[in-house]
Amino acid sequence: MGRFDDRATQPARGPADILRWRLFDRVRGTALPRESKPVGAPVRPNDGTAIRTLASSLTWVGHASFVLRLGGRLIAIDPIFSERIQGMVKRLSPPGVVPEMLPPLDVVLLTHNHYDHLDLPSLRRIGPEALYVVPVGNARTLKSAGLPRVVELDWWQSHREGGLDLTLVPARHWSMRAPWDRNDGLWGGYVLRGPEGAAYHSGDTGFFEDFREIGRRCGPIDWAMLPIGAYEPRWFMQPQHMNPDDALRAFELLDARTFVAMHWGTFVLTDEPSQEPPARTRQLFHERGFDPERLWILDAGETRPLVR
Repeated sequence: MGRFDDRATQPARGPADILRWRLFDRVRGTALPRESKPVGAPVRPNDGTAIRTLASSLTWVGHASFVLRLGGRLIAIDPIFSERIQGMVKRLSPPGVVPEMLPPLDVVLLTHNHYDHLDLPSLRRIGPEALYVVPVGNARTLKSAGLPRVVELDWWQSHREGGLDLTLVPARHWSMRAPWDRNDGLWGGYVLRGPEGAAYHSGDTGFFEDFREIGRRCGPIDWAMLPIGAYEPRWFMQPQHMNPDDALRAFELLDARTFVAMHWGTFVLTDEPSQEPPARTRQLFHERGFDPERLWILDAGETRPLVR
């Protein structure tokens, strides 16, 4: 039994489900056809100049990784700069910016311990001087890797760092780094609030009604980083990953001002076509009559100022 089994996605997915997804559905012809040449997200060269000079900004590194300057601090969220996830799944697009191009990072936020979100080689490149903020149960992993400055948070707990307030909020997901530690570490999203406004990063999550509670308790939210990829097949992924339709519903419940798309175009983890997530998200925004300026689908390496 994992420490946080009671908070994990239900129904839980296990080896039998993976076998059905990867083998039986394909043999039966009920799986989506595999894309022969997946296309990664566009990449915009970034030498760190804008990040160094703008008073507040957001940069998409790729996947769920961002670098933000907010509340006088330089922050990375779920940074993964590695060429592969755990030596296996190869990147489609290179990271938009790497630590060597940046001033020293002040804070690193980690949403959960899956290898595409807690990548120890990337964290070692950032180094031990940064403060690492993690959900409860994950400090041991970082400290054993030589990263001693760690703060653990439970859902709805906050930490203040200079002019920045950091709150861990719920997510509909689960955790595991090895078969014997499933759900022993908590997972979640973060709301980051500084004088410039509030940014929300959902982490990995399925759709759930608590987005409304996050918006109510932590709002107003100015910039909501929400996942739009890694969602097919739905029978397998729906409890743990949102598709664009789910992400737009989450955006509405949060009552956020700007939708920042993430978790697409970097690694092939699931069966949907690689360029479907941004195309579908743009289509939904148009169909629902939202102002297109409220949707940020960034190139990897693109930096935008955070201005309300």
